[in-house]
Amino acid sequence: MSMRLVLAAIVLAPLLWLPVLAANRATEPDMARIELGHLLFYDPILSGNQEVSCATCHHPRFGTSDGVSLSLGDGASGLGPDRRVDPANPPEQRLPRNAPALFNLGDPEFQVMFHDGRLEFDATRPNNIRTPLGDAMAEGFDSVLAAQAMFPVLSADEMAGHYSENPISEAVRLGHLSLPGGAWDQIAERVAVIPEYRSRFNQVLGEGEPITFADIGNVIADFIVFEWEATNSPYDRYLAGENALSPGQLRGLSLFYGDAGCSTCHAGQFQTDHDFHAIAMPQLGPGKAARFERHARDEGRLRVTGSADDAFAFRTPSLRNVVHTAPYGHSGAYATLEAVVRHHLDPIGSLYSYDRSQVILPSLQGVDDWQILDTPEELAAIADANDLAPLELSDDQISDIVAFLDTLTDLQSLEGRLGIPDSVPSGLPVDN
Repeated sequence: MSMRLVLAAIVLAPLLWLPVLAANRATEPDMARIELGHLLFYDPILSGNQEVSCATCHHPRFGTSDGVSLSLGDGASGLGPDRRVDPANPPEQRLPRNAPALFNLGDPEFQVMFHDGRLEFDATRPNNIRTPLGDAMAEGFDSVLAAQAMFPVLSADEMAGHYSENPISEAVRLGHLSLPGGAWDQIAERVAVIPEYRSRFNQVLGEGEPITFADIGNVIADFIVFEWEATNSPYDRYLAGENALSPGQLRGLSLFYGDAGCSTCHAGQFQTDHDFHAIAMPQLGPGKAARFERHARDEGRLRVTGSADDAFAFRTPSLRNVVHTAPYGHSGAYATLEAVVRHHLDPIGSLYSYDRSQVILPSLQGVDDWQILDTPEELAAIADANDLAPLELSDDQISDIVAFLDTLTDLQSLEGRLGIPDSVPSGLPVDN
């Protein structure tokens, strides 16, 4: 049997979903909604101090992430590794998790958001969305993506600002989110008083209809869906019958779907099972802890379910455009794709021998980024939760897998369909 036939057999299951991809694409995108969401995505008007936009941490220059292990939100300026703190108003901490990429989030299979899945589709809820803050925080949103898009707006470290330094951050601190006059209403009013936004929402909602916080999230989600669909990679073209892959990439594909076992978790059309797995990923930074919890531990899915079986488990990321979305892991622990592939081969050994030079962290004084890795008991807890068996691969085989992963790159989606606007209706600076 030829290599081509062998590989065709390996990817037979993925071939079955090709018609579904086409069916999922909107044949008539609503450009009025998309263009409105485009402007709001890049506009700092949504942040408490009007200095941070969605694009600050999800920028096309960095594959819709931000090129650093852990981001600096409010209290800093600049983009990616060049982001610098404001000495007069520095961030209190880094964001606890790596900024995920935004590709293909409009596909119906993406029903779980965030590294720990704390926001997800749930048909038993009144709005079909389960949020960590209750049903009121899902009211009015068209999808889990629309709801997810607005959570960073209400985070003090991300976009809202330090406690009590502006009306929105004060409302967030008091827990006045969706209450009348709370953070939702204040943000919506900011947008509504800008003539161009009012005019554009008239087209979308109807003349003079009230603009709600959820309306803003819905059009931002429409933009994300349109802008960053990534389904035209060499891998997709190969599945469609084109001779689109090199010999090394074909060997990597065979390993990925065969002996290396990558597709056990990185399954389906977007190379993710949307499930949660503990793979002994190194933990750095503040961790996902409440302000009163004096530790930097990040127990992942356990914080959502309360189940000990979910300790240190995180969602399997999609691998579309993965070559361009470094650093990798929920904590951004690995700067290179080869390094994170090697971690998967020996998770516990890799944890204990972790090379700290892999991190990409803008300077932030007064923080301890290594609390967990410097504590033997914490390292042991992460190692004990690991459920990924070790595997031996040669250097050449690793190179072939990395070469295959490059075939998941869709160049048009990296550039975006609308691109970065020159200006936004608020008149505030655009991250560029």
